[in-house]
Order: sequence, then C-alpha cells, then structure tokens
Amino acid sequence: MAAVKECLILAAGNGSRIASLSGSAPKPLVPLFGAPLLEHIVLSSQAAGIEKFVIVVGYRADAIRRWFAERPLGDTSVTLVENAEYHKANGVSALAARGLLKNPFLLLMADHIFEPKTAKVLLQKTLGDDEVILGVDYNIDRIFDLEDATKVKVQGEDILDIGKDLGQYNALDTGMFLCGGSLFERLESAKQNGNCSLSDGMRRVCQERKLKAFDVGDGRWQDVDTPEAFAYTESIFERDFCESPIFKRLVHA
Repeated sequence: MAAVKECLILAAGNGSRIASLSGSAPKPLVPLFGAPLLEHIVLSSQAAGIEKFVIVVGYRADAIRRWFAERPLGDTSVTLVENAEYHKANGVSALAARGLLKNPFLLLMADHIFEPKTAKVLLQKTLGDDEVILGVDYNIDRIFDLEDATKVKVQGEDILDIGKDLGQYNALDTGMFLCGGSLFERLESAKQNGNCSLSDGMRRVCQERKLKAFDVGDGRWQDVDTPEAFAYTESIFERDFCESPIFKRLVHA
C-alpha cells in the first residue's frame, strides 16, 4: 500500500461541554499551551507525514476559515467542508467529506491530541479491503476520564464491539483511525432518521470483522473535551507531549 498522505479531521461540533473556556469560539480554536487545539492536530499530522487535509467545520466555521487564512501552511493542502447539520452526531460530519477522499486516509478528531510518532506508525500499517484500523490503548488505568472514554472489546487483531457504554472491554479508542472509502458506505447504512455517530458506523465494520486494532503501546494521546480534561492535559503536557511540534516550538522560542 502506498504511503498514506491524506487526513480527515472532524471539527464541526459546538463544544458545549467546554463552553466555559471557549466562550463563543469554536472548540478547535481553544488554545492549549499557546496554540489552538486544531493547530496541535494539524502540526502533529504533518510531522507524521500528512500532506493533504480535509477538515469538516460547522459551528463558527467562519472563525476557523479566518484562522487558516492567516496561517499559510506551505505546500500542505487544506480543504474546508461545511456541515450545516453540525448539531448532529459526528458520523454526519464524516459523511460531509464523502467524495473528497479517494485514497486511504487518517481520520482524526479535532479535540484528540497525540504524539506524531504514534500516527506515523499507524500510517505505515497495511489496510485490507474494506478494513478500518483503529489505534487502541490497553493502558486503561492511565486514562483521565474513563467514564467518558469510548471503549473497545478486542480479540486478537479484531475489534468485536465499540461504544462508550460497553460493559466488557479491554482497550480504549484513541480517536485515530486508518480508513478507506468504504467507511462512508458503512456510515450511510448506519444512519437512522438522518443521524449517525462514528461508533454506529464502526459497529457495522465490527460485524464484518473488518475493524482491526493497532496497539499504540506507550504512545500518548488525550481527549480534550471538558474543562477538567483541558486542565489535566495542561498539567501533563510537558511530560507526555514533549515531542509534539507545539512543545518544540515553545522550547526554541
């Protein structure tokens, strides 16, 4: 499989749970260590080898468009797609990018920061026909907010089930997926009353034994979707994300 160079980022939600920090700004622009969350995601993806981004925006899309307009990214291609139904689940946002990604791509959330080295290894994995590979973390005890985390049940390389309310699970969803175009078909088939989440679509992939697990090992990641998670991420950033482009920029400033 050719090197994966494309990335889809979901950045459409209104971030109601972090509104006490963001005010009227969209959550992807909330600054963490001097840089918006979205900048953390983009720069870490670039460091992993991504050259083309498709970013789905919704709430305060105008602010995100202005932010990109003021920050040229050299030869990196950025396409912004607006999801007018951003109040719906994140699967609808992913479907807004259907038709724009013809090759295998990295799928990321705008509020999940990660180490570039982890994404780089994931991008080197071989994606089978109609498969999705999800980065999973077996280090459950180190997770800050376990109740809010998306759980996965893994057997061998196969993910058997995924969701926030699983009773039995042995790993957690890191928010990093290696996907092909068939993901959009699964999401479309999972829609009910015009709505679906990524987990809804992934459960369809599970049923076909096509959702595979990639163990991130000691790789660090963090979901930053509440004020408490934000404060926790600030407290561990220097320790756990010292290899991130943002941290390196601060050190050399």
